[in-house]
Amino acid sequence: MTSTTGSGPLLAQRHVARLLLGTLIGRLPGGMAPVAILLLVADQGGSLKTGGMLCALYGLASAVGQPVLGRMVDRRGQTLVTATAVLLATVCLLALSAVDVATHVGPAAGLVALAGLSTPPLEAGLRALWPVVLPDEARHRAALALDTGTQGLIYVTRPPLVAVLSTTTGPRTAMEVTAALGLIGAIVVLSAAPSRHWRPAPAAQPTGALGPLAHPGLRWLFVAVSGVGFALGAMNVCAVALADDRGMDLLSGLIPAALSTGSVVGGFLYGWRTWPGTPTGQLLSAALLFAVGWLPLMAVDGPISAITLTAVPGLLLTSVITSAFLTVDALAPAGTTTEAYAWLIAAVGTGQAAGTALSGALAERPPTSAALPAAGAVLTFTVLLAARRHLAVPGATARRRGRHRRTPAHAAR
Repeated sequence: MTSTTGSGPLLAQRHVARLLLGTLIGRLPGGMAPVAILLLVADQGGSLKTGGMLCALYGLASAVGQPVLGRMVDRRGQTLVTATAVLLATVCLLALSAVDVATHVGPAAGLVALAGLSTPPLEAGLRALWPVVLPDEARHRAALALDTGTQGLIYVTRPPLVAVLSTTTGPRTAMEVTAALGLIGAIVVLSAAPSRHWRPAPAAQPTGALGPLAHPGLRWLFVAVSGVGFALGAMNVCAVALADDRGMDLLSGLIPAALSTGSVVGGFLYGWRTWPGTPTGQLLSAALLFAVGWLPLMAVDGPISAITLTAVPGLLLTSVITSAFLTVDALAPAGTTTEAYAWLIAAVGTGQAAGTALSGALAERPPTSAALPAAGAVLTFTVLLAARRHLAVPGATARRRGRHRRTPAHAAR
């Protein structure tokens, strides 16, 4: 294995830090909005059931909207589509802060659904920009790993940020700040030259209404990564259940923070090296290690071991997601890259919602709920193993260094 960082630090490369930071800021509302909605409903005297319903609606709408917006980006470019989406999402969130949600549930639900549907596809858009910004294969791969790993930072910071804002300034202001952050992040990204000049690659042949889903390997891949999301969603509830069981509220935050920290470290480690094998082999190996990494958590006997062991699957999370994105990049038909990335993101989000729901139903049985993250990870590996022939990248050969995925047409421009 050899270093892939090239002649200088990755973040020192032109546009890299700006795009990464802007995307991270722009994606903050995705995790802040549900918490802000819950706090807003509670502050107005509404029920937890109402708040939970609105949060679920926001998450579902966002998962549905990402592939739709991704397809529009592939056809119209990033500027018009993403700018329109972020403006609509910002207006909806600001309007929601002015509505008495507890007594006007219907209008509030409409605003929540529209805000979720118009969540700007910044993450998918960033993944489409990396080959343009960093045409060098090693740097592109390192940026993708860093991008994936640093997502752990926003998972850690979003809920506490909303809580602090709500406590100090009120839930309405917290919602307004949430909307403003999404707009600021999008402006930082969309005003950058790579985003303004990005144009989708011309389609080699029509893909029909299914778009990237016409490729059977991608369909299996999206099903598989929903298991990763399931594991993450189940882990969050498992952390709360363990905190209740031990009488240590702090555990509910420390356990997810340990996984996120492991993900950040894993992003740096994974992107620093070129790993041997074909893309399919790398994906299978990463998924297997990710599944194995959850197993020790089923036998935890104390809070310290729970926190420490949760960092292990976190270290491996980045390798799974990065390998999945590289596989999407290699298999997606020309002209459908952004939509394909958006489907992958939506699959993880959908799995996360399912993991949260099922773990919540089993929260009174800590041993059972603790096994659910492992079950989701095992599902990912099992599906990938069964579909490995469909996931094979044409022309790919095992290598120890150098290129291991095709370069999209628009990367060469």
